[in-house]
Amino acid sequence: MREVINFNTKWAFTKEAAEVPQTMPEKWYWVNLPHSWNAIDGQDGGSDYYRGTAYYAKEAERIDLPEAEQYYLELCGANSSADVYVNGKKLAHHDGGYSTWRVNVTDVLEDKNLFVIAVDNSANETVYPQMADFTFYGGLYRNVNLIAVSESHFDLDYYGGPGIKVTPEVQGTDAKVEVKVYLTNAKEDQTLVYTIKDKEGNVVAEKKSAADTKAEFVIPNVHLWNGKKDPYLYTAEVSLENAKETLDAVSTRFGCRFYEIDPEKGFILNGESYPLRGVSRHQDRWGYGNALLPEHHREDIELICELGATTIRLAHYQHDQYFYDLCDEKGLVIWAEIPYISNHMPAGRENTISQMKELITQNYNHPSIVVWGLSNEITMSGKSTEDLLENHNILNDMVHEMDKTRLTTMAVVSMCDIHDPYIQIPDVVSYNHYFGWYGGNTSMNGPWFDNFHKEFPNIPVGVSEYGCEALNWHTSNPKQGDYTEEYQAHYHEELIKQLYTRPYIWATHVWNMFDFGADARNEGGENGQNHKGLITFDRKYKKDAFYAYKAWLSDEPFVHICGKRYVDRVEDVTKVTVYSNLPEIELFVNGQSLGKQESKEHFFYFEVPNAGESALKAVAGDCTDESHIRKVDTFNEEYRLKEKGAVLNWFDITEVEGCYSLNDTIEDIMKAPEGAQLLTGMFQKMAESSSGEGMQLNDALLKMLGSFTILRLTGMMGTAGVTVTKEQLLGMNAALNQIKRCE
Repeated sequence: MREVINFNTKWAFTKEAAEVPQTMPEKWYWVNLPHSWNAIDGQDGGSDYYRGTAYYAKEAERIDLPEAEQYYLELCGANSSADVYVNGKKLAHHDGGYSTWRVNVTDVLEDKNLFVIAVDNSANETVYPQMADFTFYGGLYRNVNLIAVSESHFDLDYYGGPGIKVTPEVQGTDAKVEVKVYLTNAKEDQTLVYTIKDKEGNVVAEKKSAADTKAEFVIPNVHLWNGKKDPYLYTAEVSLENAKETLDAVSTRFGCRFYEIDPEKGFILNGESYPLRGVSRHQDRWGYGNALLPEHHREDIELICELGATTIRLAHYQHDQYFYDLCDEKGLVIWAEIPYISNHMPAGRENTISQMKELITQNYNHPSIVVWGLSNEITMSGKSTEDLLENHNILNDMVHEMDKTRLTTMAVVSMCDIHDPYIQIPDVVSYNHYFGWYGGNTSMNGPWFDNFHKEFPNIPVGVSEYGCEALNWHTSNPKQGDYTEEYQAHYHEELIKQLYTRPYIWATHVWNMFDFGADARNEGGENGQNHKGLITFDRKYKKDAFYAYKAWLSDEPFVHICGKRYVDRVEDVTKVTVYSNLPEIELFVNGQSLGKQESKEHFFYFEVPNAGESALKAVAGDCTDESHIRKVDTFNEEYRLKEKGAVLNWFDITEVEGCYSLNDTIEDIMKAPEGAQLLTGMFQKMAESSSGEGMQLNDALLKMLGSFTILRLTGMMGTAGVTVTKEQLLGMNAALNQIKRCE
């Protein structure tokens, strides 16, 4: 009978070795798994985290292993490529850092065994991802197990799959369920026993078969998996038996549901409208990198459920199986995808295929997953190419062949022309739009989708990313690009009102639920992170925007006063915003009521007299929340953005009256022919430095980047692999100082 032995403890680790050791190293560091070597340097900025090969070594004696005929080493996450050696023999190589894979080690085991795993996250042109706005943490950051099985067992070799595939089909009030298993070294005297159990463990169907690896069942009066309303799960169990014993067994939970994505009505689950309104999630965490523990995953899912989300986009790679299990249990509807992202690599086609096969094979049984994501922002450098189109068509066809029950999708970069032919490839599409943060203004979002919907009425369209960054900076006059919590709250208020009132938008996913590691970022005053999260990287603080979504999505009554970290205020009358999912709010200041307000939009705005110390209390039904403000004469500089280790600050820049400088926006500089010429050259150099494919300076790109100052844009170039020095910035500023301002 199968036994799984956790292999996480006491690995020797180093980044310094030049070759694979033949004996157990004496001077390496001891670590327990999960482990990432970039948990610190991958989150501190500078785009200088270690990317290369590191080694893990572990000893195991045969006598300590269970008796078995076959042994497999199982790696649940080794980023991004890895080689496995046992007793000096190289047994396997794997490319792709986010999926499970296994190695048969039976033939090389001795009385005493040395396991060595060489893990490599260095840059290359064949393994995705290579260019993206997040840290590619190296390490054995998920579980490593040893699986002991009999010679005849359920398959462990095919793309890391579970050896069992369950396909339910709802037919009226019943469900037809096909259970298919995959066997290795099966014998004639062996029997398969199939069992279906309900959530309570009662057997609802059972079948024995001498040879058939596929069985069909009918579950009468089936209990549907119905999202968060009722995430009901069945279990399929299959055992491999002979006359004497059970040789092996596998099981998986599954859910019976049906859905469609309608271009007018959006997402429909089990015949009823079920709006998908939620968030995206990166799997990393402050101080841990990608090496999360089960309690971290549980905390994440609980926070997402508190928000009231009905969907999660699990970006930009395969996540931990445990997290998919939690999504099944909680009823979250999931978008799952591979890291085919930003920069199409002609030499990486086979890797997109293998990673997609792993994603589907390993996750087919999860009822929470409804779409497979083909790619993300893959036309970042311009329009699609023939090779890119062919790659997407291959993936799209392969997904439909592997899984006839689900749809395909992809996340399209904002400046991609809606007429680009690759938009037509998947079943549904979504766009990553940042109007109101990276360019344009918040009012552009809804009309953009109306235009797409009008031109392509038969293509379901969604929003795969939107958001803006916020740290502990504050102001009473929030402006685009100021990184204040107040602007982030304003931005999301506007986006909620525009996106949630358009039922044809099949799904919306905030970017992002949590701040995450992006070591190339040096902006916002805290380097090495993307701060678009509704919650901080350490999960300790829920930003005000979190509660804006809770007001729209959660059924749990609450009231929240915004701006709790913004105490000192200079104005005599200050705006105080309150969020609640209850219809009426009353705000008290030092015990005196400022009156009651009603709002169908769940956002309440009060003008509050600001004198001395003021205690605020919001009351909504039985819910209350409290805060306080203080009148000050001068603005508290602790609230103002301060760049950490900036190459150049705005006050270091020479400005010439009537001319441009690095402190001007792209939109303004482009008004002058000489300015347009200068910026065109700059964009071209950016593209050549990052991907070598060229970047098209089209209207969509200008709208997206137009509100950036040149200084802010250059501060973000690290995410595209471009480093700009202080001397280069000063030279660019000197050139801008020579160009007359065009009003």
